[in-house]
Amino acid sequence: MTSRERVQAVIDGRKPDRVPIYGWVRANLDGPVSAAFGSCDAFEDHYEFDLAHLFGGPNPYPEDSLAAVRSRGEIEPADVLDIAMADPDEMGAYADIVAGIEHHKTRRGRFVYVQTPGIFECLNGVFGIENHLTYLGLYPDVLAQVYARQAEWNRSFAMNCLDLGVDMVHVSDDWGAQTGLLFSPRTWWRLIYPAHNVTCEAVKARGANISLHTDGNNMAVVDGIIKLGYDVVHPWQESAGMSLQEHHEKYRQHFAVMGGLDVQTTIGFGKLDYLRAEIERVLRIGADGGLIFCTSHFVQDHCSIEELKLAFDLVYELSRKLAR
Repeated sequence: MTSRERVQAVIDGRKPDRVPIYGWVRANLDGPVSAAFGSCDAFEDHYEFDLAHLFGGPNPYPEDSLAAVRSRGEIEPADVLDIAMADPDEMGAYADIVAGIEHHKTRRGRFVYVQTPGIFECLNGVFGIENHLTYLGLYPDVLAQVYARQAEWNRSFAMNCLDLGVDMVHVSDDWGAQTGLLFSPRTWWRLIYPAHNVTCEAVKARGANISLHTDGNNMAVVDGIIKLGYDVVHPWQESAGMSLQEHHEKYRQHFAVMGGLDVQTTIGFGKLDYLRAEIERVLRIGADGGLIFCTSHFVQDHCSIEELKLAFDLVYELSRKLAR
């Protein structure tokens, strides 16, 4: 299988020739990785990564507009409805995505997915998370309007990315804390679900793939994630009480997991025997499908390059050994 065929097989619920592999290493380890391998691109080539995570495109709210409102005090939901959003069809803003598709998909045959805004996480940048959580209780009806407008913008962004040639729209929207949601399931169903459904329906109508990033424990709304039609969920965070074995047994027919290498507990702590054991445990769970092996988030800067190399040497070797 090619990398793109391998990832698509997992998404489609089929057994791949081996577990696809990827890792989020660029944000915090660009310097050490580049010193050891020449560049992060060379690191990804060395370990024959099957996927690439692309970033770019316009920001929904121009910073100068937000700054003007903040100069008068805290931004509240009604204020956002008066702020003109950026044009999602300004295609010059997608240059980094176009370059990423050329580098990873066209030249290297990787499956490419693009980061797109969610709802709650995106607007945390506008309100601040503490204010945003308060507004869920104080102004739910106005927030519903804000979310609906954001959802339409997100859909346009996603459609443009698909037109450019990405393989999957990746929606980033953190909902979870370590033991449960940041808000009630009732709030999620009332406000978050319908806003996500706008993009999910549009992507699925085009026969394309859609994935969700949400940190923390989101078990209270797994049924909603299934109903929305997400094909992949990242990271399915075991350090927040979510079990990969449970996913494999109960949910893999609905969506695949991208994850397995936890940055909160496993990699970057010098516990090398534990690191090896966890990598093997996770790869064995996903050997017959349902798993795209990846870090749970960006590997933190306390991880040494030696430990990073040890981890991905093992991932590279075991993913192939277990496929035999």
